[in-house]
Amino acid sequence: MPAETFILIPGRTARQGTSLNVSKLEGEYVDEISTLLVCPDDMARLGLKDGDRIRLRSEQGVAEVKCQSAKPGELPPGVLFLPYGEASSRLMTGDTHGTGMPTSKGIDVQLEKP
Repeated sequence: MPAETFILIPGRTARQGTSLNVSKLEGEYVDEISTLLVCPDDMARLGLKDGDRIRLRSEQGVAEVKCQSAKPGELPPGVLFLPYGEASSRLMTGDTHGTGMPTSKGIDVQLEKP
């Protein structure tokens, strides 16, 4: 699969908005923040399946993540969602005072299979 440009939206999940450590094992949290949501149309067009590993590349860095199909209507084609965490931080141009939240909400990334 050749690299293709998408807009990545890093954001906070419902779980991250509450307590991160209530009834959650460390491995579960790491898995949650390294799973990329992709529009079902893009998944089909690119031949991706839930659980496939892909590489995201921005001007700032590279992150390898697991992809998962978003619910129908949740994301438009060409837009990806990745929860705030170590993987999304590698792709950001900067953050707001060390919080891990990007200064800009949309990041141009190249999506490719590793």
